Amino acid sequence: MDAESGGYGLIEQGAAVLGGGRIIWVGQEAALPAEYTTLPRHDLGGRLVTPGLVDCHTHIVFGGDRAREFEMRLEGASYEQIARAGGGILSSVRATREADEQALLASALPRVDTLLAEGVTTIEIKSGYGLDVESELKMLRVARRIGELRKVTVRTTWLAAHALPPEYKDDRAGYIRDVVIAGMERGHAEGLIDAVDGFCEGIAFSRDEMAGIFDHAARLGLPVKLHAEQLSDLGGAAMAAQHGALSADHLEWLGQDGIDAMAVSGTVAVLLPGAFYTLRETQYPPMQALRDAGVRIALATDCNPGTSPMTSLLLTMNMGATLFRMTPTECLTGVTRHAAAALGLSDRGVIAPGLRADLAVWDIQHPAELTYRIGFNPLHTRFVGGELV
Repeated sequence: MDAESGGYGLIEQGAAVLGGGRIIWVGQEAALPAEYTTLPRHDLGGRLVTPGLVDCHTHIVFGGDRAREFEMRLEGASYEQIARAGGGILSSVRATREADEQALLASALPRVDTLLAEGVTTIEIKSGYGLDVESELKMLRVARRIGELRKVTVRTTWLAAHALPPEYKDDRAGYIRDVVIAGMERGHAEGLIDAVDGFCEGIAFSRDEMAGIFDHAARLGLPVKLHAEQLSDLGGAAMAAQHGALSADHLEWLGQDGIDAMAVSGTVAVLLPGAFYTLRETQYPPMQALRDAGVRIALATDCNPGTSPMTSLLLTMNMGATLFRMTPTECLTGVTRHAAAALGLSDRGVIAPGLRADLAVWDIQHPAELTYRIGFNPLHTRFVGGELV
């Protein structure tokens, strides 16, 4: 199946020919060209095959955890009280700075493995919990190492513009200069960065600050994306779209100007229902307006220690449907074709000749089951680059 918009594009009794890591042919088995009939076969027993899933927004490399903070919130503590007690993002920053690469790798791999066990074949991993050059680069080195140790494509994102660390609390321009820009240059020179991201919000970085960072990314030839309109509408998504951003993510407070700009630029809307759920938000993304404008909509786990401690893309699909009223077709397209587009990857996300042979094989009868079931993993196996895993 190819998960085309408006339908799944199901091929009953289908077959696919794989070679050189690519899909060579796909269609009904009865129409298999004679030249392929003598090739070795994998009988999948009539199971459903989809493109491999793509988790296009994660913070899966980090130190420590925030379980006690979660408990404190439920016991009635305010954000300020948690911060005074050493919680919040800065607790993750401290733990990440203190951990070496091996410790970060050891803690991240079980989270990655959980995603792979649900059919994920491509994952994006951001920095953003180091907030100094060495710690941010350390996170991205670990991300690259994950791609070497596991059968998964890893795309790395420079997210130093995530928060302001205490040592720069009175020098925002200095932090952007000394860490965000200088670190971007170093990471780019070392081949560690595939894209540049930032958090555009009142508690983080302004639209103008992010525009300057994006201008520098453009000079390095790096694509950009943005955490935007999660807590308020600062016009970040429109600015990102004007910079040709791959994606704008969260978007609960996205206005029509941002939607129109994204439609023109082709910027993908990445929705993150795990964070919406964890924070118990009440402002919903403008789903129908995004549809009406023809903006592509993706879904991702946003796996992170504070606001979305989730390592299930299947649960994300269910949340996309139950919380945001997405259809099962939209949910599946949102973790395949459109998620790949959010990473700038045009070679996957659809089962079609010439594309990368990343496939997920499921013990289900209908693709809607992937969105419908809760806490159930029907994965049978994965093909990654044409290789049976």
